[in-house]
Amino acid sequence: MYISRLISETLAKAKRHFPAVLITGPRQAGKTTFLLHEAGKGSDYVSFDDPLERSFAINDPNGFLDRFKDRPVILDEIQYVPEILPYLKIRIDKERKKNGKWLLTGSQQFQLMKNISESLAGRVAILELLPFSILENKKEKSAPLGSVIWNGGYPEPSLQPEKRELWISSYIQTYIERDVRQLQNIKDLRTFELFLGLFAACHGQTFNSAHLSKEAGVSLPTIKAWAGVLEASYLSFFLPPYFKNYGKRLVKTPKLYFLDSAIVCAITRQPDANSALAGAMGGALFEGFIISEAFKIFAIKGKRPDIFFWRSHDGLEVDLIIQIGKKLYPVEIKLTATPTLKHIEPLNRFKSIVKDTDDTGLLVCRISKSTPMPSGNLAMPWNHFPEWLLERI
Repeated sequence: MYISRLISETLAKAKRHFPAVLITGPRQAGKTTFLLHEAGKGSDYVSFDDPLERSFAINDPNGFLDRFKDRPVILDEIQYVPEILPYLKIRIDKERKKNGKWLLTGSQQFQLMKNISESLAGRVAILELLPFSILENKKEKSAPLGSVIWNGGYPEPSLQPEKRELWISSYIQTYIERDVRQLQNIKDLRTFELFLGLFAACHGQTFNSAHLSKEAGVSLPTIKAWAGVLEASYLSFFLPPYFKNYGKRLVKTPKLYFLDSAIVCAITRQPDANSALAGAMGGALFEGFIISEAFKIFAIKGKRPDIFFWRSHDGLEVDLIIQIGKKLYPVEIKLTATPTLKHIEPLNRFKSIVKDTDDTGLLVCRISKSTPMPSGNLAMPWNHFPEWLLERI
């Protein structure tokens, strides 16, 4: 059963305005299925996972591209054949007004983006297809929070929970064996696995590279390089702090999160859904889940995620600051089902300090229905938040 993806409208718009469209994102998020469903009819399709096709494209790029005439072309896993991109550029420039001709997918962010920007700058729209938002997998919107976090957003474990344990363990192992060795020449995989476990235990915390270096027994530059590998393969992302001075956002320490809650549950060895939420990491898992939803909503719209966290000098923190245009929306994320005045203190502090802040601060929690709170704040059920954000972007 195919689940419609909300990014389909953004794809249709990109095809109307660009000769090429790149769909990037993590492995197994559904990129190929999405493109084949949305554009497969009437299109040619080639996967560079096929070694014969890969060899053909590398050794005879013009001969490879000559196969395709007027029909749109889906080139799957383009990161395996970066050599073909300059030849693709020549073809695009010959038919610059022919939009939507070349549809590409790729999984590895940093090197892929480098190759694309060098060869197809101004000719390609870049979209990110991430694991399901709860707006896409409808059953998750009404499912218990614990099971939603436990099963995560990747299509297979999300739609078939009975496969969850085997699928996730295989995914993590495949990731280590395949992506890590391609992105970074890591010879000691056991040490990297140790680092991965330590990194996951820091989910929802500030990125302390010195601590990780000491615990993993590797150098500080190595820790930073390995963290870059996790980000490049869409396993994790960094949430920068909000400052009025934009330059400070690039200097001050970010917080780290895993993109998918099921992956971090597996790496940190949570025993089951109820224990995960009730345990020491429950708050961080819930916080990361909501922030990941915000990340996904921006991606659905083809936009860069302008999201941050804020911390005052005396330690008061707002979990999520969302910037839409010139307006800032402060969001507190608490696992509680009983919101109190203490929960909205950071929202009120932020609104009193920072101008251009929306009058309504949000407290996203496990409350059953949206409830007004003092000082113009609103307590909102966790499963209403993605729709609230989508309406405002």
